[in-house]
Amino acid sequence: MEVLQEANPLWAATVQMTSTTDWESNLRRAALYVEQAVDAGARLITLPENYGFLGRESDKLPHAQSVEDGPFLEPLRKLAQKHQVGILAGSIPETGPDAEHVYNTSVMIGTSGETLASYRKIHLFDIDIPGEVSFQESSAVAGGTQATIVDFEGWRIGLTICYDLRFPHLYQALVDLGACILTVPAAFTLQTGKDHWEVLLRARAIENQCFVLASDQFGNHSKGRASWGKSLIADPWGTLVALMPEKEGFVMARLDPEDIRRVRRGLPCLQHRKTL
Repeated sequence: MEVLQEANPLWAATVQMTSTTDWESNLRRAALYVEQAVDAGARLITLPENYGFLGRESDKLPHAQSVEDGPFLEPLRKLAQKHQVGILAGSIPETGPDAEHVYNTSVMIGTSGETLASYRKIHLFDIDIPGEVSFQESSAVAGGTQATIVDFEGWRIGLTICYDLRFPHLYQALVDLGACILTVPAAFTLQTGKDHWEVLLRARAIENQCFVLASDQFGNHSKGRASWGKSLIADPWGTLVALMPEKEGFVMARLDPEDIRRVRRGLPCLQHRKTL
């Protein structure tokens, strides 16, 4: 089946930030980078996971908010409407199922400032690597259950968040739903990022023959918490077409639907996949 029949080439930007517990500063810088990306010609801009607040898991609870009228989303809605662009709010602490938990939720904002889709992170980061890194995301975050696709200007975008990257079956499900762009807003830890970040992102691009937009947090957020950075854009062949240096800012790339058509015609592995 022919893909992306109604899609035109799309300039996309991935933003890299060093968010902290100072949410007002975080939002000002997020807005700045969105504006700069728009000025550079981006039609789709993605922000990292926890762009509005990055602190201890339990500290997210006072910032729990709605995906419709939350303060972390309002400035992005205004920017999307002002510039007629799409903005992926990497993730916010959405009001959860009880007083002790939020959802870690990615929100796709359309060109009128509306919510096109929201995705609650399914795979929660509960790990303990002795002497290196220990996190228990599920202590204050409830997991989602639904794979989420959103349509934007003829493209189908599959939404994921950070630790989801390690679970290929989610990305296969998104491609089965028609995804041609996969978004991975993240706060990938320094310890795991140096060995796994690029490898996993390129693998998801290659095996699913999709563009991958990965906006990562970077640098030191607080004592004991640092992120790898290296935000990137990969094409459907797995080639890096944009890579962010070690600083805040953004990188851009032109996403051409013909690249996906060419790769999927020449190497039709998605058609060859067997269910075991």
